[in-house]
Amino acid sequence: MRTEAGIRALAQETWDVVVIGGGPAGLLAAGRAAMLGARVLLLEKMEKPGRKLRISGKGRANVTNMKPLEDHLKEIHPEPRFLRQAFGAFFNRDLIALLEAEGVPTKTERGDRVFPVSDRAWDVADGIVGWARKQGVEIVLHARVEELLVEDGRFTGVVVATTAGPGRRLEARAGILATGGRSYPATGSTGDGLRFAEAAGHRLEAQRPSLVGIGTIPVIPRAQGLTLKNVELTLWVDGRKQAREFGETEFTAKGLGGAIVLRLSRQIVDAMAAGRKVEVTLDLKPALDLPKLEARLLRDLDADPGAPCRALLRSLLPPQLVEVFGEALGVDTGAPAARIKGPVRKKLLGLLKEMRFEVTGHGGWEEAIVTAGGVSLKDVDPRTMASRKVENLYLAGELLDLDANTGGYNLQIAFSTGWLAGESAARKVAAAEL
Repeated sequence: MRTEAGIRALAQETWDVVVIGGGPAGLLAAGRAAMLGARVLLLEKMEKPGRKLRISGKGRANVTNMKPLEDHLKEIHPEPRFLRQAFGAFFNRDLIALLEAEGVPTKTERGDRVFPVSDRAWDVADGIVGWARKQGVEIVLHARVEELLVEDGRFTGVVVATTAGPGRRLEARAGILATGGRSYPATGSTGDGLRFAEAAGHRLEAQRPSLVGIGTIPVIPRAQGLTLKNVELTLWVDGRKQAREFGETEFTAKGLGGAIVLRLSRQIVDAMAAGRKVEVTLDLKPALDLPKLEARLLRDLDADPGAPCRALLRSLLPPQLVEVFGEALGVDTGAPAARIKGPVRKKLLGLLKEMRFEVTGHGGWEEAIVTAGGVSLKDVDPRTMASRKVENLYLAGELLDLDANTGGYNLQIAFSTGWLAGESAARKVAAAEL
């Protein structure tokens, strides 16, 4: 892989396809185009390709999901049907086969989520980079694109920044924009591609951080770091129930995080941006309805009314929440459990089934897993990923107005749109040479 020192020589050539961005979409686009015989140059502004991929899934890389296509589409916003052609060209089993061929075996875990057997996101990134290079892709690092070259409505190349003097022009017959969105800017996703796309005439849908934790009142410092499994979180907007998620949540220094919070966060972010009142309620005992939970509580009280309140609460709660509940109930946890009766018992049942939090904020770009919003899908042909505004320009990955829930869906969007963009660009170049 070359760095800036190699750009001077590269500028003397005209490339079939230049790919801007070395993330999952860019790597798949470049590799697929080269596989079909195109001379491909991939430009990555960071010191290593796949920076964001290398930290995805908490360093494990949940690369895809094995749910069937229709179930996969249900997890995607705002227009999942846009992806039918991309998923038809390259989907979960195709990705797994590619990784296996590069020595990166995978495994399927709960929720049909797919991870590398090694549990190392770096292995996934290195495997895909290696695959792209085997196809003949020329990869240049520390190559920061300054602008797209568009003449008479047609893509003709890019200008790459240099440390001294003016930027250097690189000519290409086709271009693929795959720079990512705005999430995790430290990995290089700083919105460059969105600016390039807008400058070339594409409409942008408002970008918002998605798959983020939330700030709440109250914050529970004693429970910070506590993860609860098999609980249910309900979202309320202006007092009306909007959505519900079952699974895992975590108490954080600012409020709540974890999978079920992430899945609700897109709606939370949009509701807060609209100035609406947002709350969530946590059901700690979703397997029991209120009558069954009350019957269990009465049985426990009758079995040992002289036991301390903390023992009763400990039978219902993790240790980190025992004193929190004691304070909320206004009882001394060392006092006999028999004191939990009447209004106190009713309040306890209410807390167990509907622990309420006011949402005061949400994570920003530095912690957002994906970007919601981006290049309008109206300006992209779903059959090819070709721009409807600029001839010979293709777009792929997170910069498109597509995002999904956690579970491997977002990476699959990047891989599939990248593959289709690379295939389309290579075929367009080949057809023009006939």
